[in-house]
Amino acid sequence: MTAAPYATVGGNAYAGAVVVNYGSASGIKASRRTVITQNSTGVPGTAEKDDEFGTALASGDLNRDGYADLVVGAAKEDVGSDADGGTAVIIWGGSGGLSGGQAVPDPAPSAHDLYGMSLAVGDFSGDGKADLAVGGTGRDIWIHKGGYTKASGAASRYELATDLEPGNGIYGAQSLSAGDINGDGTDDLAVSGTYNPDASTYTDGTLVYLGSSTGLTFQTVLANHAWELAAVGDLNGDGYDDVVSSAAPNAYREGDGGSINTYLGGPNGIATTPRQTIDQDTAGVPGAAEDSDWFGSSLSIGDIDGDGRDDVAVGALYEDIGSAVLAGSVTVLRGSSTGLSTSNAKAFTQDTAGVPGTAEKTDQFGKAIHLADLNGDGHADLSIGADGENNADGALWTLRGASSGITTTNAVSFGPSSAGVSTSGYPRLGFAMLH
Repeated sequence: MTAAPYATVGGNAYAGAVVVNYGSASGIKASRRTVITQNSTGVPGTAEKDDEFGTALASGDLNRDGYADLVVGAAKEDVGSDADGGTAVIIWGGSGGLSGGQAVPDPAPSAHDLYGMSLAVGDFSGDGKADLAVGGTGRDIWIHKGGYTKASGAASRYELATDLEPGNGIYGAQSLSAGDINGDGTDDLAVSGTYNPDASTYTDGTLVYLGSSTGLTFQTVLANHAWELAAVGDLNGDGYDDVVSSAAPNAYREGDGGSINTYLGGPNGIATTPRQTIDQDTAGVPGAAEDSDWFGSSLSIGDIDGDGRDDVAVGALYEDIGSAVLAGSVTVLRGSSTGLSTSNAKAFTQDTAGVPGTAEKTDQFGKAIHLADLNGDGHADLSIGADGENNADGALWTLRGASSGITTTNAVSFGPSSAGVSTSGYPRLGFAMLH
């Protein structure tokens, strides 16, 4: 599932579209797809200028029919007189694929903007029903509780108050990620953004909330003083999900190439001291840490080699490749019994043998990345978006996973024209993927 939130739809620039490429034994193909917009039959709303449908994506079986549903954020949807208020939309899964849908409107539209700019699906109450978390530019995260039906929507909802700093698009909940950190069978929530623990202090990091039958409860904050992004998965195979947080550069860390921190989960929740800090100068990691590479600009976790331990893909969308500035790269790190290992780490660019295309200026290869098993062989495959490819048309790549890691054999790539998305304007296919 790949977003082109700046795609032109029905003559409306930046209305946005989402491309769903269905997996098969042979992987994905550009032709085996569904393109979803707000003009699609059964999808709530209407494609309008600047809606940016596809700002964020999430997936889970919300109505418990055995099929995964898709949640799409349209963060700049105007809601009545509230410009850029934002909304989220559920597209229902079924035996024939994705179709129809239901809006998940903002319960408090006057409290913030860009509702739907971050999304996560997880069972935060342990009742066996998938819940939906939706973030915007305010302090609050809205939890829409499971028990969805196509007719009535969520069973109920509640507001999760946080210490996030509210404001414009660089504030609020920049990233949401769900997983079972303390191994109790209930999903927990990692919320990344700028926060202010007191009136005079502002910093960036990830706030961790533990799920329970009574809802989500704050455990701790993982401060990285840099970028607002985290991903959750079991790196060491101990049955507890761990947190990988990004420390890519921002205004507070200029002159830094970026890094990631790993925090291990356990029965009491997440450890507050990083198990590891890894950058491009760490032994075994390809490349070198250079000013503003933005190593850590995107993250995804999945088991590539099938050893029962999750691996991590790390984007560096501003990495220069030779003379091609801001061409971008993706590094894959393997999970191990002690956490992430830099042994057998591999980096991929459009100049890597077997990867279609050529690294070019401002491609931003690695803008979005996603690890998931697309061909059912038990190995997570790597999908990569480059939203700057071909003058911001954007493009998508998939590289297959295997017991030896990611391979470029039979790599697939296609742009918006092949995917059924208009190339009018700057569609930026590959801007976002499932997180």
